[in-house]
Amino acid sequence: MSNFEVFFDYIQEISGKLLSEDDKQLLMAHFKSKKLRKRQYFLQEGDVCKYIGFIVKGSARTFTVDEKGHENVLKLSVENWWLADFESFYLLTPSRFNIEALEDLEVLQSTNAQIEEFLKHIPAFSAMQNIISQNYTIANQKRVQAAFSYTAEERYEDLVSNYPHFLKRFPQNMIASYLGLSPETLSRIRKNSFK
Repeated sequence: MSNFEVFFDYIQEISGKLLSEDDKQLLMAHFKSKKLRKRQYFLQEGDVCKYIGFIVKGSARTFTVDEKGHENVLKLSVENWWLADFESFYLLTPSRFNIEALEDLEVLQSTNAQIEEFLKHIPAFSAMQNIISQNYTIANQKRVQAAFSYTAEERYEDLVSNYPHFLKRFPQNMIASYLGLSPETLSRIRKNSFK
């Protein structure tokens, strides 16, 4: 299955609408395939996020580095997820984040202006974007609530129930950072959960 077939299936599945042949041609003309090697950056802090990327293959992390040099993972991303600093992408401001490939990465990427055109002219793309925006808002609210209200154990259990594949795809230290825990705390929680 080609990268675009994966992408078209994703759009149709999320939106519940079919793409016409013209829609597909328009998307293929304006989404460019890009490959990144493991450890290459899709975006670096200080740069404007000029592209949004759809992950066809591989994984990535969105993170910041604090004044002490500690990396803080904000997002872990896998196939059929989108890559971007949305604030930077839509407002054309310098990004505060880094987005790094954790495995060899294949993305389909497009610009803000092109995305606006797809939203106007491709009903399935517009419907998909609305659903993704809703899901993203809900996920962010849950993440903020978890950060303030959940115990370390509850945050880990929530990750296991919602994203069990993360445990196989990402190193423990990154999962710990994503959960706002020390690696030692995560190790203790995992050990206790197997008892």
